[in-house]
Amino acid sequence: MVFAADQSTRGKVSEVFRQASSVGLTVCRTWAFNDGQYRALQKSPSVYDEGVFKALDFVVSEAKKYKIRLILSLTNNWDAYGGKPQYVKWGKAAGLNLTSDDDFFSHPTLRSYYKAHVKASVFNTVLNRVNTVSNITYKDDPTIFAWELMNEPRCTSDPSGDKLQEWIEEMAVYVKRIDPKHLVEIGLEGFYGISTPNKTQFNPNTYAQQVGNDFIRNHQVLGIDFASVHIYADSWVSQAISNAHIEFTKSWMQAHIEDAENFLNMPVVFAEFGVSAKDPGYNSSFRDTLISTVYKTLLDSTKKGGSGGGSLLWQLFPEGTDYMDDGYAVVLSKSPSTSNILSLHSKRLVTFNSLCSWRCRWGCKKKHDLEVSPHQDEL
Repeated sequence: MVFAADQSTRGKVSEVFRQASSVGLTVCRTWAFNDGQYRALQKSPSVYDEGVFKALDFVVSEAKKYKIRLILSLTNNWDAYGGKPQYVKWGKAAGLNLTSDDDFFSHPTLRSYYKAHVKASVFNTVLNRVNTVSNITYKDDPTIFAWELMNEPRCTSDPSGDKLQEWIEEMAVYVKRIDPKHLVEIGLEGFYGISTPNKTQFNPNTYAQQVGNDFIRNHQVLGIDFASVHIYADSWVSQAISNAHIEFTKSWMQAHIEDAENFLNMPVVFAEFGVSAKDPGYNSSFRDTLISTVYKTLLDSTKKGGSGGGSLLWQLFPEGTDYMDDGYAVVLSKSPSTSNILSLHSKRLVTFNSLCSWRCRWGCKKKHDLEVSPHQDEL
């Protein structure tokens, strides 16, 4: 969206979609938020920049052109592009007595800010908005695959997980009732919490149990359609590259696939995975091995009719954007071996075709009154 807001970089959006499509990738996860910062979508609570909205229109229309569907995240746990810390800054500027960024999850005014963003921007303005490029109304556009409540929500002030759980319960139903046509996911990293002490052995470290996440409990919430997990062995296990990263990736994925089948009855998407070129001992061969490991694990699940729903590499970059690289950037035109692996495995995996059938079975089992996606045949 930020690239698309500038005519000089708008072509980068088309470039990265074109390259992704050329290797068989079908789903892109990106931000539908930018709070109070450079080229902000939301300049202040419920105040939006129409020019940036038009940039988001362009992103959606280009994705459609290249037959790529979008998972759109609604805010961030971190301060990149505003997120939770920006909401707290807005609250303090309004005179609220806030002591922690985690007040975002519990303070009624900050909750109302988020819900106003969901309703007034993404769902009343955007959902009912006619895309200025494609002339398709957002709420009727199957290019949008799913909404994500938040990128990597954590609530370290409440290790019990209750505060975050209550927020997820409220916001999932809120989003789903406004937009019953599209899927909803949380955006979690996948850490196990205190409600499943027998599962914490799969966490990458002891700290993971203290950040307010509770993978199984969080995903048993009404309105959540598929589970989300991230994979960052180099951040969580050890920065230095080693075979331990591969072994962790296998066990982490398998644990969540089994839990999605046995406890959640829904697909699980590994919505971020990668390795940083800044890590000690990094080489492109290791990155290719990690990518192959993720794809093979998914393929094994798919062959058995399991819940492995897909994976999204963090992150694809167009050429000429090195200044934004966090170390995880993959430029396909400069990475032939990685491109070949993505192309080979994407042809073997039907990564998301099972999601709607899983969702239908889960919806019938739960007997909730939330409408099954009318786009299920297209998806």
